[in-house]
Amino acid sequence: MESIAAVLVIVLVDVGIAGILLFTNAKDDGLQRADAIVVLAGEHDGREEYALRLARDGWAPTVVLSNPYLRNDDVMEQYCRPAEGVEVICKKPPTLTTRGEAEMVRELAQERSWTKIIVLTWRYHIPRARMVFRQCYSEEAGTTVMRAMPREYEYSFLQWEFMYFYQFAGFAKAVLQGTCP
Repeated sequence: MESIAAVLVIVLVDVGIAGILLFTNAKDDGLQRADAIVVLAGEHDGREEYALRLARDGWAPTVVLSNPYLRNDDVMEQYCRPAEGVEVICKKPPTLTTRGEAEMVRELAQERSWTKIIVLTWRYHIPRARMVFRQCYSEEAGTTVMRAMPREYEYSFLQWEFMYFYQFAGFAKAVLQGTCP
């Protein structure tokens, strides 16, 4: 029983250290002018407003909001309306995953001749989102600018451990799935 507990402690410590290095301290890209700002689904933590602010500041003329939420989602109802000076596109991805969002954005980019996008997500999601967008949006350097939501995360130790395990599992899934067709 003691050996199982020891192994569990070692795994939790290793995942925690690797998670801090890879996810909590993930580097985002400097802002660059782009054709669109893509907001990946997640918490309504101000990301929609932040994207509109970036667009109004001239970083991109279009904001794409991934919208897998229920029909009566108050936040999405508020932001999926026309905005002054910014084109807003709200669209449900074909699958409710980062991969589905990347595929959706690839289709929009092909339809609209976009060459560069800004992807807005959580800081700890950036490494996996970067990989998935390379697999399913574009492998070309400079086509995707990854940007973290400017916020602090007030997670407990167990919440961080769960988040790290989730991100590692997502990486494994992305590796197994490979590039999008």
